[in-house]
Parts: sequence; C-alpha cells; structure tokens
Amino acid sequence: MSTTPSLQETFAPHGRCFGCGPTNTKGLRIRSLPVADAADAHVVCDFVPESHHEAFENVLNGGIIGTVLDCHMNWTAIHHLMKTKGLDHAPCCVTAEFKVVLKRPTPMGPVHIDAHVVSSTDDRATIEATMTAGDKVTAIGTGTFVAVKPDHPAYHRW
Repeated sequence: MSTTPSLQETFAPHGRCFGCGPTNTKGLRIRSLPVADAADAHVVCDFVPESHHEAFENVLNGGIIGTVLDCHMNWTAIHHLMKTKGLDHAPCCVTAEFKVVLKRPTPMGPVHIDAHVVSSTDDRATIEATMTAGDKVTAIGTGTFVAVKPDHPAYHRW
C-alpha cells in the first residue's frame, strides 16, 4: 500500500462514505491517487477485497465492483475540477449517472483501477475507468459527476 496520502485522506479525512470514506471502519476505504498533479492526470486505485466481498468462490461481487468504480471515478472528477478551477479544497461532487460493464469475472485478490476524464464543463466531469485483475480487464465504468451547490444535502459532507 502506498504511503502517499490519498485524495480522500487529504481532502475528506472525516468522510464516511461506504466506498471511499477514510473514517468508515466497515467500508471499503478505497484510496485514489493522481498519477500527476495535472487536471488531465489519470487517477489510480489499488484495492484488495476481503473474503466477505465475494459473490461466489474466488469471484468479487459485482456490487462491490460498482462501488469501487463509482467512488474512484467521483474522486477523479473532484481532482480534475480542483485542478481546472485552481481550488485548494475538494468540491463536493455527487454521481449523476454511472454504468458498469462487467467484462469477465473479477478474481479475488488485488485489483487496479485507472480512471481519466473524458469530457468536462465548469461543474461536472465525465469519467471512464478500467478495472484490471491479473493483467486482464474485468470491468469498465463510465459516469458523470457533478459539483453540488450549497442547497444540496451533500454540499457540506466533508
């Protein structure tokens, strides 16, 4: 595991999201790390599922795959918006839509997720992410993530 603080640990240290919240002891606690300090940088995540994340013998549950992709793509959008707007804090972003294509069963063990921005506007970004396990693509996620305004219930979540 990388000792570099993740985006979540740096910008939402009290976050309690099931997928990416650093304080959720029963959550997945994924860690998203930008490859470079640029708006168009790929953001990567390495995740090692636990046995209770299995769908069946030695295969990762599809809902867990969806959660990992959703949260990681959201943080990719956050990183992008921070860099394009010159922000020193993470804008609160929510998922507007996302899709997961399960290409093949994902074996239990380490998975790697690489996400990048496909397009963006002032307050949203469309992201694509690829999950690999054992050097094979097992799932692809795409989604649109929106920075919310003060009247949204998620606005003050960090």
